[in-house]
Amino acid sequence: MNRNKDSKLNSVFYAQTYHPIQAGSIDGTDILPHDNAVYRALLCSSAGLYDPLGDPNVIGDDPYCTLFVGRLSRLTTEDTLSKAMSKYGTVKNVRLVRHIVTGASQGYAFIEYESEREMRRAYERAHHSVIDDSEIIVDYNRQQLMPGWIPRRLGGGLGGKKESGQLRFGGRERPFRAPLRSIPLDDLKRLGIPPPPEGNYMSRYEIPSPPRRKRSYEDREDKHSRSHRRSSSRDRAYDERRSADAEGGSQKRHRHDRSYYYDERERRSNSRDHRNDEREDTSRKSRDSQSHRHDRTSTSHDRRSDTRRSSDREHRSHKRHRHE
Repeated sequence: MNRNKDSKLNSVFYAQTYHPIQAGSIDGTDILPHDNAVYRALLCSSAGLYDPLGDPNVIGDDPYCTLFVGRLSRLTTEDTLSKAMSKYGTVKNVRLVRHIVTGASQGYAFIEYESEREMRRAYERAHHSVIDDSEIIVDYNRQQLMPGWIPRRLGGGLGGKKESGQLRFGGRERPFRAPLRSIPLDDLKRLGIPPPPEGNYMSRYEIPSPPRRKRSYEDREDKHSRSHRRSSSRDRAYDERRSADAEGGSQKRHRHDRSYYYDERERRSNSRDHRNDEREDTSRKSRDSQSHRHDRTSTSHDRRSDTRRSSDREHRSHKRHRHE
């Protein structure tokens, strides 16, 4: 039991729509206004006295690219704020809210970025950063994106400090805590208050994601058309590469065939030259052999002639000697 209680103490949830009574409750389960400001905001909500789209304080052509910045120093100017927030993306517009009479800063502003991605980057990274020695808070543009929104000047809003006496829960800075008591589901349903998401709570350290732009049918069709064009372009590029590869392969084969043809001709020519050289060598060796045999025969004949002449001389000498 205690373990389950400790787990719930670290579990939170965030408001997806705005209800003044729920915003004044720490766990999102109150069914009665607990201060006059909540009662005033409830009257404005019930009577439809506040129209976010008709509010002259609304800034930005695209609420999905617009960021709320609060707790600014009263000395911070538009230039200082723009320079500090431009590290997260390209700042398209800055509106520092000022007093309508004195022109003094009210301590909060709206920053519009060029893209939704840049706004989300600033939403994640700029929270609790410091500008002019003041720790700021950032949030998405709830004024235009949160259903049922009532601003603080009419008793609504989110966050706040204890000393202000107007704490509001359900936002990024002060989320709802998981209820420790039983949840009056019937009463919440009767008042149109969304019940806590039992079993689906978040950790206090998780960052709630801003609402995403809903794509219309035309946007999906455009995306499909762009995807189809990219696919067709990739197919054409692939076919062109294949054609170029095939042509290149044909040229390579042609060059290879020509090279093989010339190599074969050279090989055959070399073979003929080799055979001619062999025949010449054979013929030369045959002539040398015949000449050698002729020389040997001639030498032998000369030796026999010399022997016969020597024998004849000896015979004649012997006969002359006997005669004498």
